[in-house]
This record gives sequence, structure tokens and C-alpha cells, in this order.
Amino acid sequence: MIDLETHPFATLFGVDETVAAQALSEAMGKGAEFADLYFQHVRSTSLSLEDGIISRANTGVDQGVGIRAVIGDQVGYAFSESLQPGAIYAAARTAAAIAEGAKNVPPQNMRYREPDNCYAIDRDWDEVDIAERLPLVQRAETAIRAMEPAVEKVSVGWMDRDERVLIVTSDGVFSADRRPMATLYCSVTANKNGVRQSNGASVSRREGIGYFTEEHINAVCQKAVDRTMILFEARRPPAGEMPVVLAAGASGILLHEAIGHGLEADFNRKGTSIYAAMMNEKVAPDFVTIVDDGLQENDRGALNIDDEGQSTACTTLIENGVLKSYLHDRISAKHYGVSPTGSGRREGFRHVPMPRMRSTYMLDGPHTRDEIITAVNYGIIAETFTNGQVQIGAGDFTFYIKNGWLIEGGKITAPIKDVNIIGNGPEALKNVVMAAGDAELDSGSWTCGKNGQGVPVSMGVPTMLVEKSMTVGGVS
Repeated sequence: MIDLETHPFATLFGVDETVAAQALSEAMGKGAEFADLYFQHVRSTSLSLEDGIISRANTGVDQGVGIRAVIGDQVGYAFSESLQPGAIYAAARTAAAIAEGAKNVPPQNMRYREPDNCYAIDRDWDEVDIAERLPLVQRAETAIRAMEPAVEKVSVGWMDRDERVLIVTSDGVFSADRRPMATLYCSVTANKNGVRQSNGASVSRREGIGYFTEEHINAVCQKAVDRTMILFEARRPPAGEMPVVLAAGASGILLHEAIGHGLEADFNRKGTSIYAAMMNEKVAPDFVTIVDDGLQENDRGALNIDDEGQSTACTTLIENGVLKSYLHDRISAKHYGVSPTGSGRREGFRHVPMPRMRSTYMLDGPHTRDEIITAVNYGIIAETFTNGQVQIGAGDFTFYIKNGWLIEGGKITAPIKDVNIIGNGPEALKNVVMAAGDAELDSGSWTCGKNGQGVPVSMGVPTMLVEKSMTVGGVS
């Protein structure tokens, strides 16, 4: 067993096994069935560059502990920004106040759960000087301006984050994780004959500074420029119900929002999801398999452990068209009589955990992209999305397509822009008629919002064709 007194994360937070055991005892003092402590320390650095000038540079540190007491479906939660024992115990007593029942005994000894490491990096971010970060954003601006003379304005944003967590549970287990994150975002405005167009691109991964080579920086810059310049040629298509091809990669946002949230177990436990009574039923064609994966190396959605200290895994949600699992935290897993899926997540120590997605994607299908395009007589390709709205229970959605293409007679004929697509996620999933073997995870800086909490996620799909059930809001 690894002693809390010698564990490096315990040293960082200044707690030992005695403090942890006493805090758990306080949290369970009024009859909680289960309690946990979530210690978090985050050091973050951000930079903003506007037209060659560093306009903002910030470094911040945030730390504290969140304490949860659970009895049945009831959760008592409190947090403290002070890690002094007295403050921790006071927060624990506050969390305990909601739980009334037979008093339980806290753990008498603790054991360490050794997690896998899905995000090994070259150097931790607290070892990187600000002087090493500055050239990265400057290199991005120089690259963008060299790529396209019509570029008028460039904004580059940078953020890195070094997060450490220590989780101690009343069943006698403690876990620790160190979670890096780095994000580069490029925004471009171009001017052609007095007409301006803007767009952007980002890359966000659990990586160290060594990842941000000239090749990787140029790739995100080129994507930002290409997305912007194609808008000068784009037009709005006619409106109406028509086949929609979802491009590989970023179209995963529709899968995430319109389907993935409906597979989070809390919505199903409460009966608010359309999938609440559909376990082991057919919900998609045979060639559709969808997973939520915490083990993609260095991926933005990767997690060695979830925020309840559970080991993460690759969870098959839909297999060969059949609904096989929800995403579970400890509470929903107990309700359904299954094992947790390592999906208990929270924004930080001030927030209670709940079932959340990590990296949600659809596996390869049996077709090719060319076969899919050829099969469409008249329709569109949706390539990049912004400003989506979803009714989680029913899965009704509206998404704004920033970049896309028109298909006429089985051929791509013109770029499109300023297009809304409207539909229902579960119905769209049933109406997927083709999927290609080009599944791709998007590397953008996706953050998922739920109940006021934001967590980093990733998503992806292969190229796929939805034949019906989507309305394109173009030109009447």
C-alpha cells in the first residue's frame, strides 16, 4: 500500500491518511452510505495575440477540495478553497447534513489504485517558461499571413493547463492523476474587394510543449485559412428536407449533442431521455457502432481515472445498431445494478460529479466516401458546425453549418454557408443509410456544457449519409 503521507499528490495538498479518514468520518456522520473527497490543484497559463501584439498574458492557480455525501439518490455537497484540516472538516459536516440514516464506519485503512497513463508528455507544463510559449503563438500568426495575402486580421489564442487531482473514497481507495492540456486557436479575417469573411480552427490535446512542432502549428493555421477563404465562393442552398452527408470528424458534434447526451444514465434514470426504455432494442442500422472512450492516448477527452476515482474504459453504447449501455457514474450504476463506466465527471472541486461523455465516436462503416457522394442526387455535406441547440430529452436539434458543400447529381458542385439543419437525433440515427470507413476524431477545443458545468471532450464520426429527417434552412 502507498501511504497518503508519502504520496507526492498528498504532499502537494498537505493532507495525510489521518486528515482524509477524519474528513470521511465527518461526511458520513449523519448516515451517508458513501462519501468521497476530491482534491484539485490547477495551474493555467493563457496568451492572446492580436495582429502581432501580445494583448494578454495570464497565469493562475486554483485549488481546493470538494466533499460529497451520498444516501440513495440524495447528494450532499460542499467545498473548501482552504486545505486546512479545520476547513475540510467543516465542509464535510455541511455535506453530511443532507444524509440521515444509520451511521456508517469510515475506512480503517486505505489502498492506492494505480491508473493507466493515457497522456504521457515530454515535460510537465509547470517546467515550461513563458518565454517558450510566446514563439508558438507568434509562429502561428507568421504562418497564417504567409499562406494568404488576403488575410487582414489574425488572432491567436493559447492556453495550457496542469491539473492534479487526488480522490479519496469511503470504500478505502485513493487515486491520483496529473492531467495536462494545451490548446492553440487561430481566428482569421480576410478581405477581398471590400467583402470580409472570418473563420477559425483550433487544436486541443493532452500534450506537452513538444507536440507543438512547426508541422502541427502549420496544420491548424492552414485549416483556419482554408475555412475562411472558401467562404468567398460559398452560397446558400435552397431550403427543404433533403439528404445530408455528415463529413468525417467535426460532424461528431451532432452525434455528441443530439444522441450522446441522451445516453447519459442520469437522464435515463429520471425518465427524461428518449432512450430510457430502449435498452437492448434496435436504435440504428446494423453497421452503426458508437462508443465513448476514455483511453484515446493524449486525446482531449482522455482520462486515466474519472472524477470519482474509477478506472476509465471504452464503453460500447450502441453495437451493431442495438443499444447496449448508458454512461454511468457511481449513483446511476448502483441504480441499474451495473458497474460504473468511468464516466463520473465534474468541472472542478466546486462541482458535484455526474455522468458525462469523454471521447464519443462512431466506428467505421462498410462504404466509401465516394460511394456516399455518388448516392446523393441532391443534398448537402455538413463539414463544420457552430451554435447548436439541442433538447436533450427528445433529441431535437438545430445546428448552424459554417462550412459545407452542395451535392448535385452525385457530385460536389459548390461550397455553401449560412445554413441551419433541423432534425431529431434518434430519428437521424435510424435514417443513417451509409457510413464510410474513414472515421476520424476531431482535434478541436470542444467543451461540453451540462447543468452549468463545462468539461473537455472530443468526438468524431466517419462520413455518413442521413437520407431523411433533416430539414435544411437555406434560401426559400
